[in-house]
Amino acid sequence: MARTQAADYEQRRLTIVEKAAELYAARGFLGASVSDLAAELGMSKSLLYHYYPSKEDILFEVMDSHLRDLNEAMNTALAMDAPAADRLRALTRRFMELYVGAAARHRVLLNELDNLPADRRADIVSRQRRLIRMIEQLMIEIQPALKRRKRAQTPSAMLFFGMINWTHTWFNADGAVSTKEVADLAADITLRGLEGMG
Repeated sequence: MARTQAADYEQRRLTIVEKAAELYAARGFLGASVSDLAAELGMSKSLLYHYYPSKEDILFEVMDSHLRDLNEAMNTALAMDAPAADRLRALTRRFMELYVGAAARHRVLLNELDNLPADRRADIVSRQRRLIRMIEQLMIEIQPALKRRKRAQTPSAMLFFGMINWTHTWFNADGAVSTKEVADLAADITLRGLEGMG
């Protein structure tokens, strides 16, 4: 007989994903077994499989949930009634908040992509590329001269992401510089660079 769905089913799934993100970020996906995750959660492997059919399903959910948050941040910033430069700054601040607040998920997204099955990896990569294209378009709006420099569009967007994507390797939330200050510094460097392209 099939197991009935608990009233807190979705909350438990969220808890599994949070703990898996921490475990995979610390040990790597291949270095953390389902038994390890079940032990961290204080549940049996069979109960864990009730929520997620496979270890790869959990990995995908870690990445998928982080990308959903990033996409929501992107859409919110782009929908602002504000100049393009202000939208870029707002987006950079929100991305930094997500990178710091969900550092484990972010680390897993950056480091464990090759451990997804091919179809799911392609889905994640496609969504990442969509975010890159949206940054390219925002940059062109800020600096129209970039529209004529097609070969520079993707590298410009990737350089922007390169400044903030890896802050999890060195940024200290309790340090002297705030998340907002780091975000604004990245935005300033980007905006001044775009200005110079004109």
